Amino acid sequence: MEHRTATATTPSRAWQVAAGVLDPELPVVTIEDLGILREVTEDDQGRVHVRVTPTYSGCPAMETIREDLVSALTGAGFRTVTVEFVLAPAWTTDWMTGEGRAKLEAYGVAPPGPVADGGPVPLALSVRCPQCGSPDTHELSRFGSTSCKALWSCRSCREPFDHFKAL
Repeated sequence: MEHRTATATTPSRAWQVAAGVLDPELPVVTIEDLGILREVTEDDQGRVHVRVTPTYSGCPAMETIREDLVSALTGAGFRTVTVEFVLAPAWTTDWMTGEGRAKLEAYGVAPPGPVADGGPVPLALSVRCPQCGSPDTHELSRFGSTSCKALWSCRSCREPFDHFKAL
C-alpha cells in the first residue's frame, strides 16, 4: 500500500481538493488561505487523513469545516476521510497567505498585520479602513461577529467593518 503525505509545497490531488474548502465564517477565503490546512495524507486505497489547526481552540466553525472536507473529498472519489484537529503548534495569523489577506480586504474585512516573533501580540491603535483606505479608524468592540474578529469603525466614511485579529 502506497502512502503519500502532501503539504502546501508538494500538493497531492487530495490536498488540492481540501485546499479549496471555504471557511464557513469568511466564505471568500479557503482553509488553505487561512493557513489552517496543515497536512493531507492519502494512500492508494482511497483513504485520506487531513490535519487542521483551528484559529481558536473553541472555534465553532470547525465541525462545519470537518463536514465540508469530508463532503469535498468523498465527492472527489476518496473512500474514507478522517479529519484531525491539532492544537500544537498554535495557529497564528502569520500562517495566512498573501492571497488570503487580499481576499479579506476585498470582502471588507481588514486583514491582520504581522505578529512579532515570540513577543506579545501587538494591539492595533489604528487599522486602515477596507472601504475607503483611511487610517482614521477606531475599535468599537474587541469582539466582532466571530471571536477571531474585532468590530471597528471608520471616522472618514463612517462605515463599520470587521478587523481580523492578529494572533
